[in-house]
Amino acid sequence: MSESTVLARLELDRDGACLHPGLACAQLSDFEAVLAKWPDGCAGVRIAGDPGLARLLGPAGPIGGTACLVLGSDARPVRAVLFDKHDRADWALGWHQDRTIAVRAVAEADGFGPWSVKQGITHVEPPFALIEAMLTVRIHLDPVDANNAPLLIAAGSHRLGRVPAAEVDGVAAGLAVHACLAETGDVWVYRTPVLHASNAARPGRRRRVLQVDYARGDLPAGLEWLGI
Repeated sequence: MSESTVLARLELDRDGACLHPGLACAQLSDFEAVLAKWPDGCAGVRIAGDPGLARLLGPAGPIGGTACLVLGSDARPVRAVLFDKHDRADWALGWHQDRTIAVRAVAEADGFGPWSVKQGITHVEPPFALIEAMLTVRIHLDPVDANNAPLLIAAGSHRLGRVPAAEVDGVAAGLAVHACLAETGDVWVYRTPVLHASNAARPGRRRRVLQVDYARGDLPAGLEWLGI
């Protein structure tokens, strides 16, 4: 599988991803201060109940405002995960689609399931149309070059619907693969269903990324977004 490093030329609707250079630069010190109270050095810390982070990600800020331009003015952050790759916590991630959402509690709703609990937070797989209507942003707190585990995306895969897990490798192999390189403060924006993967980072490197899912509207049948 060959990987290319196309950056700003990627288009959100055509390819499933686009780069916003420096979008978070003015807020970097604020993000660092807010995230300092959460555990670092972990593979993935799910963040909830943090009003300071919610404000940074809201529609009045550059990141939330960008999400609103894509999804609509009622878009809001519904899940945040801090990924921190370094020598003591490094991993590779195979090709997959993000298919679950974080909710406040279990509730019976047609088309929702299976259910799971990750770090004490309830997750559920919703009807895939809901995933297709979401947006994912990745805020880079460290630079990411080709040797520092950039996210890989299979361009155009967000338009293929729900790809069965047994088929994702074959589908990705048939599409152009792009490495999403970044400088500190850059923000990548993705259509949530895009197929993606990443390699392990090189020794001696650190790669912190705050990943945030945005959605609009309420969930049905008594389900509630967990939020930030």
